[in-house]
Amino acid sequence: MSKTLIIAEKPSVAQDIVRALTTVAGKFDKHEDHFENERYVVSSAVGHLVEIKAPDEYDVKRGKWSFAHLPVVPPHFDLAPIDKAKSRLNALVKLVKRKDVTDLINACDAGREGELIFRLIVQYAGYGPQVAGAPVLKAPLAKPIRRLWLQSMTPQAIRDGFDHLRSDKQMLGLADAARSRSEADWLVGINGTRAMTAFNSRDGGF
Repeated sequence: MSKTLIIAEKPSVAQDIVRALTTVAGKFDKHEDHFENERYVVSSAVGHLVEIKAPDEYDVKRGKWSFAHLPVVPPHFDLAPIDKAKSRLNALVKLVKRKDVTDLINACDAGREGELIFRLIVQYAGYGPQVAGAPVLKAPLAKPIRRLWLQSMTPQAIRDGFDHLRSDKQMLGLADAARSRSEADWLVGINGTRAMTAFNSRDGGF
């Protein structure tokens, strides 16, 4: 039987969703990393699980930072698991790739950051371009995605949200904005830090 995987942003929200759906979808069994019944698998992130990493060719040691190496603009942005969240990420990747999971619902927080958290998880799991260091797939994943957009966490509001799920296409603009902001922050941070350090080293202080 096919099932829908619901990914929330934090465990407390996953529990709220389970409580709200139990009255309409039946009782859920609790597993180590998720809840499950005949229709749904519900799990969560714990905030950001994946981050942009510096490509090896730009991993310049502190003593060698100089203006000659700037700006750092990688040809692409690779992703890496956040160390403290690896076990949670691996658990979600396994759920995403389960054969009986045929579609996904993004139930991360309503907003740009929640959109980014979900998008990076599924990219790491195999949606879109292959991520260096991620599990190798024979082909990219292509399970349908829908968006649960909640402004209230009452049981009725959650059930109403499931009655009005947004399409993945509707969320592409927000997803692009979130990714652009994340990549811009990375570029400003890595170049700003190196530039200030190079300036400080050259002139002996500020």
